[in-house]
Amino acid sequence: MRCPFCRGTSSRVLDSRTTDDGAAIRRRRHCPECDRRFTTTETAVLSVVKRSGAHEAFSRSKVVAGVRKACQGRPVSEDDLALLAQRVEDALRATGAAEIEAPEVGLAILGPLRDLDEVAYLRFASVYRSFDSLSDFETEIASLKADAVPDDASTLSDSTVALSPEPLSSG
Repeated sequence: MRCPFCRGTSSRVLDSRTTDDGAAIRRRRHCPECDRRFTTTETAVLSVVKRSGAHEAFSRSKVVAGVRKACQGRPVSEDDLALLAQRVEDALRATGAAEIEAPEVGLAILGPLRDLDEVAYLRFASVYRSFDSLSDFETEIASLKADAVPDDASTLSDSTVALSPEPLSSG
């Protein structure tokens, strides 16, 4: 690391701390050549590989802008969108890859968006997955209904069947 004061190349790390919820590392350094101290911040760059092959840095604002269109007219706040973008970035960084294919970003958006607002999820999924017909929507809606948890999971209605992984014994 070059010293910003004397341009020396042999700095020594005095202290390291994580910042931004672990997304960056702040290092306090000492330059033995000029005897001055300085601070550096290191962040891991997450790169998105577009379909054209071009690379660009991951941008939460692009995630928010894309999801905002799907959430138009829905009771979703800007804070909700920012949190969703954070969850998407965290999920992508958790893979440990420095480069992420663009379709993986879309897949990472679907889960948190489904939890946030089902209508917005359907809108986003219909564009992302290129729904061609009404049956595509019906299939996705059936999936949403199947995954829905009843308000009181301890009581079963007449239309709900409880499935057991093991056969029931008569003993």
